[in-house]
Amino acid sequence: MSGPAPKIVVVGSINADVTLEVERLPQPNETLMARASRQSIGGKGFNQAMALARLGCETVMVGAVGDDLMGSEARARLRRSGIDDRHISTITGQVTGTAHILVGRDGQNMITVSPGANAALTPAHVEAATDLIASADALIVQMEVPLATTRRALEIARAHGILTVLNPAPVLPGVESLLPLADVVTPNETELERMTGMDGFGDAALHAALHSLIKTGAGRALVTMGSSGIAALIEGTLVRLPAHRVKAVDATGAGDVFNGALTAKLAGGAKWLEALHYAMAAAALSVSRASADAAPTLSEVEAFLAETV
Repeated sequence: MSGPAPKIVVVGSINADVTLEVERLPQPNETLMARASRQSIGGKGFNQAMALARLGCETVMVGAVGDDLMGSEARARLRRSGIDDRHISTITGQVTGTAHILVGRDGQNMITVSPGANAALTPAHVEAATDLIASADALIVQMEVPLATTRRALEIARAHGILTVLNPAPVLPGVESLLPLADVVTPNETELERMTGMDGFGDAALHAALHSLIKTGAGRALVTMGSSGIAALIEGTLVRLPAHRVKAVDATGAGDVFNGALTAKLAGGAKWLEALHYAMAAAALSVSRASADAAPTLSEVEAFLAETV
């Protein structure tokens, strides 16, 4: 990434992740024995902040943790990674958010999240970070914190002409009201289907669904589709980019790495297609490693891209 490191603010969730490795994802009413388990710090906001920091960005996070051990560990991890944690609020009497993750041998996953302190992150917390947002090159938000909080962050960034990236995960009622505030919106295929009611994943359906997001107000739109790559509208035309061929170990957090890398590249002045290729490379590297805490460094992504030219 040439030039000075972009400054990016992340407003979003922080969770304590409990991951169970299983032979395959279970069917309803089925009990499976896990092959292994691990605990880590995650959450979409935390994962995206970590990805940005490893890619060399000046990173600020606005979020909330409980007054528990995992909240203290999350703060420590952010600080060790060089992430500004001055606007991480500790919510008295609350536990840090929790995510339970099942990962199959093929790298696919199922995730259930209990928001904990994330639900107590308010618009006022975001407003306290207005000066930081106003001085940033980009803002990235997700939807594991209250919708009103996400909206306020986008409003502040838009008022100051800051690039805004909305990762609508999970899809919450009212998400359409955020689209006019988003320069870039990045759902996965399930989220796009829920947001638009699209019928199937053929080119025509994808084009119509992404175009509907832009008609609603988003500046640019894409959809991530795991091993099927991504599809994006480029000057009104649907473009599919295939995923890099890597051995999938754990897809947990790959979308967060993609979003972090995309935001980093766009904030650094890259063109749309260049930023998409860069983000896909970062996501591919993360998929090939175990755990959500698998974001690659700037040098690793650049080396990977050089090998794939």
